[in-house]
Amino acid sequence: MRKCKFFINFDKEEQWLNDMAKQGHRFINKSSRYEFQPAKPENRLIKIDFRTFKKQADFEDYRALFEDSGWKHIAGTKKSGSQYFEKIDEHGNEDIFSDADSKAGRYQRLSKMWLTLAVFYIPILVVLILTNTVDPTALLNPKLLYFTPGLWERTGAYFWRSFLFETPFVFFRGFFWFFFPVMIILYFAFGIKANMHYQKTLGKL
Repeated sequence: MRKCKFFINFDKEEQWLNDMAKQGHRFINKSSRYEFQPAKPENRLIKIDFRTFKKQADFEDYRALFEDSGWKHIAGTKKSGSQYFEKIDEHGNEDIFSDADSKAGRYQRLSKMWLTLAVFYIPILVVLILTNTVDPTALLNPKLLYFTPGLWERTGAYFWRSFLFETPFVFFRGFFWFFFPVMIILYFAFGIKANMHYQKTLGKL
């Protein structure tokens, strides 16, 4: 079974995965979606860290460190960011983090990733605007996405025929024009939200 979900709050994501295990859905992997396999309902303890690695050797050392502490790495790659661990030693610690600073650090790294993506798209959007590939005024006035001369002065069947003919092209054109501004706004929003979780975990909010 596969499920699509989006989380910025790691605590809620962990709780959801643990609840799925209680319902008989064992979490085994995550790429674009969460993957589960049927299993006996059980109490599992899954925790999530957020880290990326440049070298595979560093990633393997990271996984081994947690396994030595009683936590098995069950999902995540060196570039995926989110790393999923399951407690396998019943005598081990109940958390993979030793203090609030290390636990909050995952939100700080997540926030940095989202903000970096937002900043990455800004120069692309500026170039598109300067080369007139994207008209920023169309964001406020979608009528500008229609290029048929005199379209809005037409009436009756003549208007609707022209309007419906161009509308599919407008959707494609509008998607391209709106894509970069929308992604920049979303990435900034995700980055700010993750930073709020960082501050909250540290007890500053």
